[in-house]
Amino acid sequence: MGYRVGPGAGASASGRGLVRRRRRRWVRITAFGVTGVLMAAGGVGWAVYAKLSGNITPDEAAAAELARYDRERPTSLVKDARNILLIGSDSREGTDNARYGRDSGTERSDTTILLHLSAGRDNATAVSIPRDLMVNLPACRRPDGSRSVPRFAMFNQAFQLGGSACTIRTVEKLTDIRVDHHVVVDFHGFKEMVDAVDGVEVCLRQPINDRAAKLRLPAGRVTLNGEQALGYVRARKTLGDGSDTERMERQQRFLGALVNKVRSNDVLLNPAKLYPVLDAATSSLTTDPELASLRGLYALVRGLRDIPMEQVQFLTVPRESYAYDANRDQLVEPAAKRLFERLRTDTPVVVEDNGPREGAYGDSYPGPFHEPTVTVSPPPTFRGNTAAEDTCG
Repeated sequence: MGYRVGPGAGASASGRGLVRRRRRRWVRITAFGVTGVLMAAGGVGWAVYAKLSGNITPDEAAAAELARYDRERPTSLVKDARNILLIGSDSREGTDNARYGRDSGTERSDTTILLHLSAGRDNATAVSIPRDLMVNLPACRRPDGSRSVPRFAMFNQAFQLGGSACTIRTVEKLTDIRVDHHVVVDFHGFKEMVDAVDGVEVCLRQPINDRAAKLRLPAGRVTLNGEQALGYVRARKTLGDGSDTERMERQQRFLGALVNKVRSNDVLLNPAKLYPVLDAATSSLTTDPELASLRGLYALVRGLRDIPMEQVQFLTVPRESYAYDANRDQLVEPAAKRLFERLRTDTPVVVEDNGPREGAYGDSYPGPFHEPTVTVSPPPTFRGNTAAEDTCG
């Protein structure tokens, strides 16, 4: 049986003092221990932050070139709304990218998406710009320092001629929308991101056997790893009608599935899974200097987690076959102007899924835009999909 010694039990003053001194010493030791743990955790946190921030390459050359032409660039109309140009580079530079072709030294924009984030961060709209769209390219600074002459050519030549700065200026001239930020990601970065979330599920209406993409998949629900996902979003000739338009729609649906996977609690609330995602997401990024840190990226996307998945929308700019070359594209007007106007003024865009199509866009194309002629017209509707839609739906 134990006894508690206290004043009533005849404890001496010296005994009570000894207890108090021991207690104070234990408090000091505990405090030092907690402080040490916190300092260690802080050190690890800073090391992780520095590592992830160091993954991102600031695009200083583009920033300097855009500053040179700042007076001719569009003005942002809505405070806090943001327009980010996402550029998928088909660069073959580096060990991981060289395996996808022999065009080392030639870099084109394989995929370009204008992402609009509303001022209230209650919706996001991603608009794909066809690489074969015929546009007016401005005079751009080439990598060797020389300057190209203005020309009418395919959109993806802008990146080949003058990198991200030339692409941004081309988009701004085409849409009259100010591009606030830009992000360039290569093949390797895309694969790593998919692998970091343990793959992304898609639904295939028919089996795929594409030798060029080294892709062989069964029909139905399939979880793609990074290598398979890259082949899936890049394949063209052996899937569907072989059009670039159908490939863009496939990319949009895949990105919607990827957003869903990243937004799931299993990833965002699990540090063991979140770090690889952040590491992969930043490892192959080149961005404008303002975004080239975790702080910059966080400031941009911190409100995105509250956007409902049905308000994360994907669509392709209204387009049709170019009048002088069926293998090229041109904008459908006035649909394209109305879309750009809504993005420029931060007016909500409505998309609907018209279902799968047979054949490429052309004279029989039903149109990506319709506005019923009624007394009070609803907002114009553009064909597309949302991140909430099931890829098997």
